Amino acid sequence: MLGGGASCRSRDRASPARSAPPPVAAASPASAARPTASRPKIVILGDSLTAGLGLSQNDAYPALLQQRLDGAGFRFEVVNAGVSGDTSAGGLSRLDWSLDGDVRILVVALGGNDGLRGLPPEEMKKNLGEIIRRARDRHIAVLLTGMESPTNLGPDYQRQFHDVFPALAQAYRTAFLPFLLEDVAGRPELNQHDGIHPTAEGARIVADHVWRVLAPMVRTASQ
Repeated sequence: MLGGGASCRSRDRASPARSAPPPVAAASPASAARPTASRPKIVILGDSLTAGLGLSQNDAYPALLQQRLDGAGFRFEVVNAGVSGDTSAGGLSRLDWSLDGDVRILVVALGGNDGLRGLPPEEMKKNLGEIIRRARDRHIAVLLTGMESPTNLGPDYQRQFHDVFPALAQAYRTAFLPFLLEDVAGRPELNQHDGIHPTAEGARIVADHVWRVLAPMVRTASQ
């Protein structure tokens, strides 16, 4: 699960580990017909929440962000680099090719599966920090999104896990969204039958929150 109680954190257990396919652009009806080769990229590096498990491609939050960008006149291409079941280590292992091309912004939306598997928070912190550092070395702006761990791992683990994200945001001075599933986790009407992955309506709320932090970064990157 990814926040709140036992029914609202991402499990991703149904997705076995596998080699990550190349990320695909999150096309919207307004932008699918346009050539995108010359457009700078916003890469969203994540797990099944980013991949849009259980949703059509156009309902996943990266595609909704593409629609926001197009509607606001920003000529950026959103690349959905979400792989179901991925941990922070998995995201780090595929980072270099995920950042291929003219990437201006990286959204880091990983960590939920680290918590589900009870992996050490310090290892997650190291992996996420390396992702941020490598992106910064390429002069790519970073937006870090926070996650929460399962309650069954105990309060000490929960606290250590939670603290990783604000600590990284402060240390690297990145843009920060404290919880990707804000206002969605723990609300049955906004989650699919598994109680974990957002419905299309839930994904719209996720997109709203990400957009609130992302939009100023896009304006800066457009200058």
